[in-house]
Amino acid sequence: MPGSGVAVDDLPALDAPVALPTDAVAQFQRDGHAVVRGLATHDEVAAYRPLIEAAALANSRETRPMEERDTYGKAFLQITNLWVKDEAVRRFTMARRFARVAAELLGVPAVRLYHDQALFKEAGGGHTPFHQDQFYWPFDDDKTITMWMPLIDVPAEIGSMTFASGSHKLGHVADVPISDESDAQLREFIDSKGLRLDTHGALAAGDATFHAGWTLHGAPPNATGTLRAVMTVIYFADGLRAVEPDHPFRAFDLKIWLPGVQPGELAASDINPVLYRAGD
Repeated sequence: MPGSGVAVDDLPALDAPVALPTDAVAQFQRDGHAVVRGLATHDEVAAYRPLIEAAALANSRETRPMEERDTYGKAFLQITNLWVKDEAVRRFTMARRFARVAAELLGVPAVRLYHDQALFKEAGGGHTPFHQDQFYWPFDDDKTITMWMPLIDVPAEIGSMTFASGSHKLGHVADVPISDESDAQLREFIDSKGLRLDTHGALAAGDATFHAGWTLHGAPPNATGTLRAVMTVIYFADGLRAVEPDHPFRAFDLKIWLPGVQPGELAASDINPVLYRAGD
């Protein structure tokens, strides 16, 4: 039972499928990102938001004032794998509806959970530097996708996602983690390749963007007095295998998010359940 006293079984199930926009799959394949508006309804988000926010803030370890943090620390409060700590978040993260969209956009029959992340950009929080998620992930293929769902309405000035369209087709770009350095290097790369920067405009709570693992992306700062509460869920195609880490960040991810899985083995630890399989 979540801390609010609401029984988990009384929360919306988030299982019923939604119809994708007719051009969503084509857009994702072409641009490396797509938006699905109304993936969760207003009432569904209203039920989950206070529980997710309470769990995220209770598990956040950030205590430094904003002025004492580096660029990464200013970008957002990041709390990972909340689903193993809170039953309400577990129900949200395991949502079959969300996982089905991820599988359909990837064009695969089944997806597993990599991990979830609460990404809360605080009032006055800094920009999110451009980066590539797949830089961190020890998989043998790039059939990976992240759902980014705001739990509040997000006008452009609060900071929604900005994507370099088509960048996912270029694969690995730079061996640099998210930082001022990644922002500078990747912005220069974007300019050199003439890639178009796109957003999906203002988002309502329950809208969701999806982006591929190699898609270059970032977000502007939050110049408002409102906390930008976002939940993300990362999925990968069932059948992917772990690879030998080629840098410490991937070694960390292999240990934490694929516990017990050895290079060459199926990426299928106890915390990477199948969340959607067509026909099930």
